[in-house]
Amino acid sequence: MPRLVHYSDIENVFDTPERAARLAGRIRELSGPDAAVVATGDTTAPGVLSLVATGRQILDFYAATDTLLDTFGNHEFDYGPDPLRSLIRDATATFVSANVRDESGEPFGRAEGVVPWTIRRVDGAAVGFVGVTDPATHSLNPMAAELSFDDPVVSVRDALAELRKAAAEAGDGLDHTVVLSHLGAGDDDLARELDVDVILGGHVHSPRNERVADTLLVRPGVNGEAVVEVELGEAATADGEPRPAATLHEPDGAEPVDGLAGALEGRMAAADLGEVVGRVTEPIERTGAVVHGGECRVGNFVADAFRWALDADVGLSNAGGLRQGDPWAGDVTKADLISLIPFEEPVALASITGAELRDVLREMAAPDVDFGEDAWWHGHVSNAQVVWDADAELLLEATVGGEPIDPEARYTVAVSEYLLHSDHEFPTLAQRHRVDEAGIQYEVLADYAREHGIDPRIEGRIEIRNRDAIAEPRR
Repeated sequence: MPRLVHYSDIENVFDTPERAARLAGRIRELSGPDAAVVATGDTTAPGVLSLVATGRQILDFYAATDTLLDTFGNHEFDYGPDPLRSLIRDATATFVSANVRDESGEPFGRAEGVVPWTIRRVDGAAVGFVGVTDPATHSLNPMAAELSFDDPVVSVRDALAELRKAAAEAGDGLDHTVVLSHLGAGDDDLARELDVDVILGGHVHSPRNERVADTLLVRPGVNGEAVVEVELGEAATADGEPRPAATLHEPDGAEPVDGLAGALEGRMAAADLGEVVGRVTEPIERTGAVVHGGECRVGNFVADAFRWALDADVGLSNAGGLRQGDPWAGDVTKADLISLIPFEEPVALASITGAELRDVLREMAAPDVDFGEDAWWHGHVSNAQVVWDADAELLLEATVGGEPIDPEARYTVAVSEYLLHSDHEFPTLAQRHRVDEAGIQYEVLADYAREHGIDPRIEGRIEIRNRDAIAEPRR
């Protein structure tokens, strides 16, 4: 029976080489002559090692896992189009992408080997694959601003038509159709609009295994927390024939792939990132539930550092910019700070009115963001206090320095430069508000830690009423 072994959004897993080797070991255990290993983006970046190696650490992982196919996530473009083109040329895996266009409006990466679709034999079955990326990527990632992204439903529909025609002309037929997707919530639209057997997803950092409109939709989560195994069985039919089914496997307990950890450590050794910048007496958690759960210690640390760097009225960090990983405990190194915010972007200073500031604070709840879960909180603040009614989606209170916000006054807000570029999370903020900038974000964190230490506390900065969706303690 043909099978697929799927991973996605492995991001910071490379920051702990042994963990990456164990994840590769689980993938190899699940693979075999009847299986194809495939990925669905955010496999090259972000992360500390990714920043050091400009994403090329994935080449070691592809080789260790015999990955057949991958597609582009928004973070594949973190270092710009040209470094990605170079990586594609050298990769043993083939990139499949139907909706990304280059700076000239042509399909991205065709000269380097990117294909919109492909048909591969898996245990004797003809399996058609199409790749697709979130069309908001040029907004999510400043390094992709010169690229464009076509409508995913239209692009996948056209690619499916082409691959089905090619299969028919070859006389081989097509046994299964699979979409390699980095759309997040957009997977549901694909399932409802198109006739495909399986959508292997990514982008949203929570695992998934369910059916929508008779299509199997799966996601493995983030940082290698799971590997998806899909048994394709026979093509789904209306008369009850077997349909594809998925199982999610944890990597814990797997035998690490011999040599992979050493190869990754060798890449990491090229950078001097071991400087201790602070010490933590009580571990600081940075799981998804913590950073997206409202006020948390790591969010307060980042927002305080941003505000300090530019002497701003308010510090603001988007929760999505804080990458998940192991807790900080004991000595905290520069590598640990890069692991939290592994982006070569400065902290920027925005000047906005009080009315705009209230809108920004309201947008921390981000009820319309389509790449996260409904209960996620999307911001952290310094020198501000927010009271939010989750049921009514209403900002009840907002103060700066303990004083009510004057809608006519002007306030300075220190933020990630990304928030001025993107209209996806905090649409009120824009480049027109920019008045100054400080250093690269992780350098700002390091400077702040050296001067003030790392001892953030929960202070009542964010109060979310009428919501009990947070399962983990905020530490």
